[in-house]
Amino acid sequence: MTVSYVVSGFAVGLLVGLTGVGGGSLMTPILTLLFGIHPSVAVGTDLAFASVTKVAGTVAHRSRGTVRWDIVRLLSLGALPAAVATALALKYLGGISAEIGQVIRYSIAVSVLLTVVALLFKGKLQHWLNAHPEKHLQGRKLTAATIFAGLVLGALVTMSSIGAGAVGATILVLLYPRLTPAEVAGTDIAYAVPLTAIAALGHWWLGSIDWNLLGALLLGSVPGITLGSLAARAVPEKFLRGLLALTLTSVAVKLIY
Repeated sequence: MTVSYVVSGFAVGLLVGLTGVGGGSLMTPILTLLFGIHPSVAVGTDLAFASVTKVAGTVAHRSRGTVRWDIVRLLSLGALPAAVATALALKYLGGISAEIGQVIRYSIAVSVLLTVVALLFKGKLQHWLNAHPEKHLQGRKLTAATIFAGLVLGALVTMSSIGAGAVGATILVLLYPRLTPAEVAGTDIAYAVPLTAIAALGHWWLGSIDWNLLGALLLGSVPGITLGSLAARAVPEKFLRGLLALTLTSVAVKLIY
């Protein structure tokens, strides 16, 4: 079984490197559907996995100056308290009970569908906003919207481990359409580091992290991400994103039914 986990880590890493989509939208459903791992354990382990892998991405983006730390701070103001509150709620409700496991399973499905929407429509939304600058939020409204977006993402990520990738990037595009693609990616990764770390600590407190599974996933994902990043230019992006959107939609339907 360990070999299967390593192979899964490699496959997810490869797709993340090729498409830039967050690994949670792929890894958590795989662990839940393919390996039959309890949703809470799948979420907790994937959060620990993400908190480790995103640190390297943040270091790389910081060295290139593509992290907007002012936006990271605003997102964190909403996301970090929401992560703590969600972990406390899971503890109070019984984080690894069958009933809460089903709730988490549905939250994973919703998060996967949000990722599909982000994949398919982010470019069109960005184009529309660039053509209508009068629609851009400014000042206090922008600050409040960013903190609120962080709050929603914090709860979503803690419940499902999904949302800090494609969904978070799409929200950044909607709120800050003048950011470059590199700044969107760097800012999205940077705020996700403390968020996934705190959410992972919450799940460790709940007892829902499988450390052996985490090690196997990391062993496979590092070479997968490296290879995917190197091969990204050789594979048509539209084809990959379309295939990924179709796959994730099927996964969401399976999780619900």
